[in-house]
Amino acid sequence: MPEHPIGPLRVDFVTGVTPDKWARTWAERRPDDALELTPVDDREAEARLRSGATTLSLLRLPVDRTDLHVIPLYEETPVVVVAKEHAAAAFDELDVTDLADEVLLQPADTVPAWRDAASAEVRERAAAMPPMSVVEAIAVAAAGSGFVVVPMSVARVHDRKDVVHRKVTGVDGSRIGLAWRADDDDPRIEDFIGVVRGRTERSSRGRAPENATPTSGSADAKGTGRHTASGRAGAARRSSGRTLPQRGAAPRRGRGRKGR
Repeated sequence: MPEHPIGPLRVDFVTGVTPDKWARTWAERRPDDALELTPVDDREAEARLRSGATTLSLLRLPVDRTDLHVIPLYEETPVVVVAKEHAAAAFDELDVTDLADEVLLQPADTVPAWRDAASAEVRERAAAMPPMSVVEAIAVAAAGSGFVVVPMSVARVHDRKDVVHRKVTGVDGSRIGLAWRADDDDPRIEDFIGVVRGRTERSSRGRAPENATPTSGSADAKGTGRHTASGRAGAARRSSGRTLPQRGAAPRRGRGRKGR
């Protein structure tokens, strides 16, 4: 087995992942072996891992599993982010097709149910929007010019006083996974897997990772998250002037909108 250079174990993590608990456990078990945590953007996470810039990556799935080991960890809850005064703020949860008359501030193919429900005119308006980062899209949503769908953890990280986020159905949930290169035999990888898996210190050593077999040329299948039938929105009644649901209960008061 080739020698690994002495240095910290490098672990990247994408926005919304909070590795603090794992870092504390690592420090307790291996006080002489530093852990180097680096926050990264979703768009660069896989490339950094493949380039060797990091040893492990806590990233969003799906990713191309060619030459990688990947362990799915947990599913994230999707939400919509809208302006604080938006009609959607009155509801705890809505279907994404209830926003069919609103401009989606991200590629339409990432939210198929909205794409299929929106009119050609609305899709054209959405397509005319320039490419934006999540932070930029939330800023535009805050101005009342559309909405964006993100994991709840990301919405919390980028929370602002002029926006709210609400749970949304009809959208595939995302998943967080732990990935590393198949040819990396750093023995500390298995120890970190044990920490993330919640194994005891004794059981974390010498066990092969579960569900982590690399494949050749394959990619994670889409739709690992929760699916909601798009027909659900058709049964929802619409409020006047907005394609928003009336669930049979009065909108919540005192949250999301100023009292009138």
